[in-house]
Amino acid sequence: MIPFEEALEIVLNNAIPSGEEIVGMESAASRVLSRDVFSDIDMPPFDKSAVDGFACRMQDAAAGMGLRLVETIPAGTIPEKPVHEGECSKIMTGGMLPNGADTVIMVEDTEMSSADQVKFTKEITTRNICYRAENIKKGQKVLEKGTRLEPAHFAVLASVGNTGIWVARQPHIGVISTGNELVEPEHFPSGSQIRNSNACQLVAQARQIPSLCSYFGIADDSPEELKDKISMGLYEADIVILTGGVSMGDFDYVPGAMESLGAKILFKSLAIQPGRPTVFACYNDQFIFGLPGNPVSSFVLFELMVKPFVLKMMGSNEQPRMLKLPMGVDFSRRKNYRKSVIPVTVDEGAVYPLEYHGSAHINAYTKAGGMMIMDIGQTEIKKGEPANVRFL
Repeated sequence: MIPFEEALEIVLNNAIPSGEEIVGMESAASRVLSRDVFSDIDMPPFDKSAVDGFACRMQDAAAGMGLRLVETIPAGTIPEKPVHEGECSKIMTGGMLPNGADTVIMVEDTEMSSADQVKFTKEITTRNICYRAENIKKGQKVLEKGTRLEPAHFAVLASVGNTGIWVARQPHIGVISTGNELVEPEHFPSGSQIRNSNACQLVAQARQIPSLCSYFGIADDSPEELKDKISMGLYEADIVILTGGVSMGDFDYVPGAMESLGAKILFKSLAIQPGRPTVFACYNDQFIFGLPGNPVSSFVLFELMVKPFVLKMMGSNEQPRMLKLPMGVDFSRRKNYRKSVIPVTVDEGAVYPLEYHGSAHINAYTKAGGMMIMDIGQTEIKKGEPANVRFL
């Protein structure tokens, strides 16, 4: 049994780049940029009005005099007339500032004294102009490689005309469930059978990264079938994830099946609860994770280990959101020789453990906002003391 931190370092050190491909905007959501993005224009590309109003010279506006209206400038048009002393142009938000103007007076602060005469009703203190290149200069880096693309990033990509986007190739993950007791969710379990929930969970977690994911079905508890299923997974996928069959029971054949195929096991027991019987193996440039069969264990180990591994393969610079927050209640545990992960909610800045009955109680995570991490040797956290929370 090795510390979780050591195991995670082993996993991440084995991550190899997944490669890159070019995709359109419609396919790029949540993908990871594989190249920096630079702007091909200044933004804004010209001095423009920040409000609906009247463009004029500040010294004329400050004098409180009436100004002669010479032009109306909608957004998207080029002004035809410059603004001289005693003149103004009506301008819409986003409209190009005419030559000679250095101020835009909000329409709310003006009144028309005649068809072509404008008067100001308030003291003018703000110029209300968005200046050329005040946001981004031509040639400036606007997004860094390793960025996972969120909605705001697409506005930037569109603004700089980057419609063919270089992103990391998504690793292909194959999921296999193991166990004679399993039936697929559409079947009603009988006798000692249970529905296969882990595969649905792991596929959803994999696709949320996002990565490509295939489900290869249930393997019975036999060395031959496990070997066949793992071979099938390695034929198609970059990463194979098995759930169940990794502990020390008489029918836990997964580690042996990995080794019989020539995979090199790098660890198979972690000092973490839940998730102690977790296996990681390399097979040439492919990888195999054997996760425990209990649903909370497979969920937690995917979040803490598999997901960071996949993101590193894609060159992501994303880091898990971790905070130290005060406990809302006293909390203690009986055993402290392993790192412990507990589902929690955060309410008004304080941490509250959820009702949790162990690694089969996946329902607790449907209400969890995060996972509280307790280190080896830590037995209790008193109300008000800081707790380490990793948000989901």
